[in-house]
Amino acid sequence: MTARILIVDDNPTNLKLVAYLMRANGYDVDTAADADAAVACIAAHRPRLMLLDLQLPGVDGLELTRRLKVDPKTRDIIIVAVTAYAMKGDEDRARAAGCDDYVTKPIDTRGLPALVARLIATRESA
Repeated sequence: MTARILIVDDNPTNLKLVAYLMRANGYDVDTAADADAAVACIAAHRPRLMLLDLQLPGVDGLELTRRLKVDPKTRDIIIVAVTAYAMKGDEDRARAAGCDDYVTKPIDTRGLPALVARLIATRESA
């Protein structure tokens, strides 16, 4: 069974690139441009993993992660924080909010699919 991935990014170019990359690696992909759309997507098609931009309009990625991780229905979704603002302490804040991993933009087109595959395989073997 193919894993479903939700990509949340308010930048249409980034969203399109990452969606293309994940589809090319065999994943079913849903996309959302903000937290509200992400929550609606999760309700309709629960993803196995989320690639979540931290800088979103309205509710940011850290707050969305906190909300998902306290809800028993969504806490086991793997969340990978994706950000262009890689400042000292950002990864710690992302992990403290509940993110399972952290990657910086620009996206490493070889490394990201490998990371996603590894996270899904690790979770499924646990």
